[in-house]
Amino acid sequence: MKPITAIVIGAGDRGMRAYAPYALAHPEELQIVGVADPNRLRREAFAKEHHLTEDQQFESAGDILALEKFADVAIICTMDTMHLEPTLKALQLGYHVLLEKPMSPVPAECVLMEQEAKKHNRLLTICHVLRYTPFWQTIKREIEQGAIGDIVSVQLNENVGNMHMAHSFVRGNWRNSDMTSPMILQKSCHDMDILAYIMDEPCERISSFGSLMHFHQGNKPEGAPSFCIEGCPAERDCQYHAVNYYMNEGRGWARKITDHHTDEGILEALRSGPYGRCVYQTDNNVVDHQVVNMEFRSGATATFSMCGFTQDNTRIVQIMGTKGDIRGNMEDDTITVHSFVTKEKRLVPIEVSESGHGGGDAGIVRSFIDEVRHYGERNTESLSSASVSVGSHLMAFAAEESRLHHGKAIDLSEYKNRLMLAETAAAEE
Repeated sequence: MKPITAIVIGAGDRGMRAYAPYALAHPEELQIVGVADPNRLRREAFAKEHHLTEDQQFESAGDILALEKFADVAIICTMDTMHLEPTLKALQLGYHVLLEKPMSPVPAECVLMEQEAKKHNRLLTICHVLRYTPFWQTIKREIEQGAIGDIVSVQLNENVGNMHMAHSFVRGNWRNSDMTSPMILQKSCHDMDILAYIMDEPCERISSFGSLMHFHQGNKPEGAPSFCIEGCPAERDCQYHAVNYYMNEGRGWARKITDHHTDEGILEALRSGPYGRCVYQTDNNVVDHQVVNMEFRSGATATFSMCGFTQDNTRIVQIMGTKGDIRGNMEDDTITVHSFVTKEKRLVPIEVSESGHGGGDAGIVRSFIDEVRHYGERNTESLSSASVSVGSHLMAFAAEESRLHHGKAIDLSEYKNRLMLAETAAAEE
């Protein structure tokens, strides 16, 4: 059986290190035949790994999609605001598309991509990788088998990790919602999606609170320069000191800030790039903590808390049902199921995976390949299809609107109708 062929648009961290490696581990299933990325060093490094010729390398999505379709699928991992055009063009050319989350920071664009996939009869699968992890699939199976009866309430905590927060959302690409997406969409659309997956029913009302409480000028150490490398009086006391972090325990993260991984290369990146800036003196505006309250159709409730001030980078969940509860931490290799009926405490082992996101990165590629190979033979959509994803994206959009309006409760049905009316009005202008 021939491997599914793919082009990769965006050879950054997710494109190069999350999804494309599946082709290296399983060449009999997936073969990369083209890459597009404006960064020459990244593009060439990607091409070298996948044995691509110069003719298979392109500087932009426009360049690679200007050609007639020459692969089965397009894996699109550009920045959030750059998803719409390559996705629409790839669908129009006949590619099945695996699209990095979030779909778009604009609700109307999410809906448009979903409609275009249906119009062209192509798969559009969104990278909600948590659905494909052994951890969440095990929890889902326990719920479906009736282990805890009917769900009454869910508590989900996303522990971002203080250094991950500083790297990605204070200094990094997703620090400013005007350039990318709000935190609840960019980081936590995974969580809105996994709650929808667990509940398996519509969310009807939502409210949210949160703010940028710590990472701002008001907390700048006295005398701190704009860049840590320039000499900061708080160097010994600040856990976010860029040189101390990226040259030591954060060395693994340093590969994300420069293509030159020597000491000199890292120091130059810290001297001239955003990752060397004082965390209290950047142009960041996304929240560093947020809570979301949800009510579902059955009356069940869920609470979600995202916080950038934790030691661990993990998700912790408690699902409370009429006959028992489930507790789990994604860093552990088990979940715990308590039965109110038998009084049993049962430890359920989780299959350990070396793939990123608890096995979800490889899991979604594996599933997508299977869906592409058998497309037309089955009547089901992918586990994280655009149709499914639009619903959880709207939860995130509504949560952000609530936060911006001091926690005002948002009716999801009214919110969706309002968006559709606005989209119709805009199209008529």
